[in-house]
Amino acid sequence: MSQFDIQALEQQVDELIQICNRLREENTWLRARQATLADDRAQLVEKTELARSKVESMITRLKSMEDDL
Repeated sequence: MSQFDIQALEQQVDELIQICNRLREENTWLRARQATLADDRAQLVEKTELARSKVESMITRLKSMEDDL
């Protein structure tokens, strides 16, 4: 191998290391984002269920009031 070949190989290895580091950082960020979105979704599901329960309760009360008339 010539000196030029070795330098080219070293440059390629350095580029691969940079790409790996960038991908590792991006992966960390994406995992954190995924966790945040999962938490947000869980909160929205909980709020939706609470709202559904309240609406069902109101409907039941309205039907009860209607029956009393």
